[in-house]
Amino acid sequence: MAAKKLLRAIIMGAPGSGKGTISSRIMHDFDVKHLSSGDLLRKQIHDKTANGLTAKRFMESGELVPDNVMLRMVTYELSQLQNTSWLLDGFPRTVEQAHALLRDYPIDVVLNLRVPFEVIIDRIKGRWTHLASGRIYHTEFNPPKVPGLDDVTNEPLVQREDDKEETVRARLEHYRRLTHPVLQYFRNKGMVDEFTGKYSNELWPQVHGSLSKLVKPIKYTHYE
Repeated sequence: MAAKKLLRAIIMGAPGSGKGTISSRIMHDFDVKHLSSGDLLRKQIHDKTANGLTAKRFMESGELVPDNVMLRMVTYELSQLQNTSWLLDGFPRTVEQAHALLRDYPIDVVLNLRVPFEVIIDRIKGRWTHLASGRIYHTEFNPPKVPGLDDVTNEPLVQREDDKEETVRARLEHYRRLTHPVLQYFRNKGMVDEFTGKYSNELWPQVHGSLSKLVKPIKYTHYE
């Protein structure tokens, strides 16, 4: 009996591009383990591993966790998954990390979700929150009955700092600057599949079709 083909993939996409939604669908339909660098970092800090303690020292002093520390964390986790398909999310962030990762692990594909920044900004800046209850409204998709007021208490809604247009735009520009060199590195190697759309349900059939050429899905879930 032939060994099952394992998938080794990376997913990239700006904040608000639906990367979390698409990742969970890939896990569901392709039986892969989703490895988020942020979750991994928090886990190793919580478990007080040597790498976690090193990373914590940098974070507490307001510095970025160095490439080599992140690389050690990720490669250790991947070494535990030799017989498992995986999807790497949030790593690599630099060309140096990408080069080092490819040296040890052959990657089948880099999935890049291309959602126009203006679409993401419009989606996020429409969010308004009732702070006391945590209820979230959206001016377009889920508006309050009375503009600016919570449906239950009639108290005023506020826009969180993270949801303000200028904050979202700055975050997206930072993402573009950070990831452009990494994407170009992978593109130059012919490893990137690009998916363009406004919504996760528009992107998902494209992503599923691309991955199905590499490994056999365990199912195809259609989302309206």
